[in-house]
Amino acid sequence: MNRDLPPGADQGEARQPIPAGLAFDPARVTKMLTRYGHGGWLGMRYHGHGEDWVELALPWREELVGVAATGVLASGPIISLMDNATSLSVWTRRGTFTPQVTVDLRVDYVRAAVPGRTVIGRGECYKLTRNIAFVRGVAYDQHLEDPVAHVVGTFMTLDGAAAG
Repeated sequence: MNRDLPPGADQGEARQPIPAGLAFDPARVTKMLTRYGHGGWLGMRYHGHGEDWVELALPWREELVGVAATGVLASGPIISLMDNATSLSVWTRRGTFTPQVTVDLRVDYVRAAVPGRTVIGRGECYKLTRNIAFVRGVAYDQHLEDPVAHVVGTFMTLDGAAAG
């Protein structure tokens, strides 16, 4: 496996940054963001969205397992999944891409993900201020009501863009 590019990535495609102020389409942007880099190598993909939430899928792969004897996904890929899903939820609620950083992301694990199952990360932006976005989310592997983990966090815009 080529660790530099995700499975199916075209090695000749140019990497293009997402310009600030671009009208935000979570499905389209997720496709761009998951072609390369960390999210791409993890195999994250778009799963769904609403006005203030985004769902990403993280398919189970042996390379993502924390302890081989159990087959359970390591915590790092789930943290990355939730950081990405909650971050995308902020841009979805704003309706535009604005540079931002993760200030805080607390992850509370409720149980281990079932080996072999895809984990879905649902991130929701429930409050925007001028510079801060408040998020929460759930990672689950079959039913939203039976979570693997809960997250809560904040993001800060880098340019002080007004809330949408």
